[in-house]
Amino acid sequence: MTKTNKTLRADAAKVLYQILENGQSSRESLPKVQELYSDKDKAWLQEMVYGVLRQLPVLQSWLRLLLDKPLKNKYKVAEHLIMLGFYQLAFTRVSTHAAVSETVAAARQLKVEPLKGLVNALLRNFIRQELAQQVIQDPQIRSGLPKWLFKRLQVAYPEQLEELCSAMQQRPPIWLRVNSRQTDINTFKGLLEEQEVGYELSEEHTDGLILSKSQDITQLPGYQQGLFAVQDGAAQLAASYLDAQEGDLVLDCCAAPGGKTCHILERQANLQKCVALDIDDSRLDRVRENLTRLKLDAELVAADALDTSSWWDGQLFDRILLDAPCSATGVIRRHPDIKWLRKNADIEALVGLQQQILTAMWQILKPGGTLLYATCSILPEENHLQISEFLENNADATLSELSNPSKTPFPGRQILPGEKQMDGFYYARLLKSSNAK
Repeated sequence: MTKTNKTLRADAAKVLYQILENGQSSRESLPKVQELYSDKDKAWLQEMVYGVLRQLPVLQSWLRLLLDKPLKNKYKVAEHLIMLGFYQLAFTRVSTHAAVSETVAAARQLKVEPLKGLVNALLRNFIRQELAQQVIQDPQIRSGLPKWLFKRLQVAYPEQLEELCSAMQQRPPIWLRVNSRQTDINTFKGLLEEQEVGYELSEEHTDGLILSKSQDITQLPGYQQGLFAVQDGAAQLAASYLDAQEGDLVLDCCAAPGGKTCHILERQANLQKCVALDIDDSRLDRVRENLTRLKLDAELVAADALDTSSWWDGQLFDRILLDAPCSATGVIRRHPDIKWLRKNADIEALVGLQQQILTAMWQILKPGGTLLYATCSILPEENHLQISEFLENNADATLSELSNPSKTPFPGRQILPGEKQMDGFYYARLLKSSNAK
């Protein structure tokens, strides 16, 4: 079948349906559809799906205003098609005629043809009432966040709330990390300049740079040769904060997809060994692919971190990076489906799991060793409150100051989305007493 604009819109609506109604992640649902299209159309699909997810509360408020009652059963997907039309009319430069006519035509592809008249009427009412020009009064709707998350951020960051919500709706930049085992940043900069690829540098990242605009990463110079990796600036701090030394036995716990594992190995070529542990064997395939392309080597272990008896050989680690399972609220701008898949009730369970893994990893850390706790969350419960409680309960643990710490009274460093163009992240570096038993 020849792919058309109406087919594109229908497939975008299907992906939104899978995410918002069936709880699939965009990483699971979007690529299955994108593989049917050209590179240009793949980019369009991602832009539309992510755009709707970023602006969902606003789009839903317009839908509730114009639609008398919710659609049900097989017609539910039409709501997602309508919101896609709203998004195009309000937030893109597509012509009004194309947004309406092609969205209406997509109803046939979705097998909801009896609703073509309704779709057309709602889009034209949207235009006639000039809803896109009206100011949304409710700050939670404007934020683009679900109510539960907005309320949590309201409590945690009252003075930064508006700026924080705005940053979480922005499209993130692409960060690259130069593979120092294969080249150096000055040489790599020269390669980018030869191809007229724009970039900027970061004072805090000796091996990192930020692309000026979105690029096909695989077409950048040195991709096949493993000269660089894609990794956000906040995540790039992990290896420097861990600061593995020659001869160290290192564990990267919850390692997939392996960006931090690779960076640890790039910074220190003479480790005793680096073990990359993850509970999901299929996700370790990504770690393996990254190691291969970057010409690095680590021991990959698929196991439950809590069940140390099943995978640990009894040799204590000098340094452990614990990139703990978390709400991922710090990377919502990069993965906007997270805020609709994650629920308020998940946070308590995640905090409990983090505490369990942290305790387990502490037991296999050598006296005098270093544990770096990390999350891509901005919720205090998962971050500084978690670490404060751990320090209270473990007399053999002390906090080590991090370079460029946030000016806050709590332990560790909390990076908020958009800070120095980075994702939201948290780090705390813990030192184990050399007298610990």
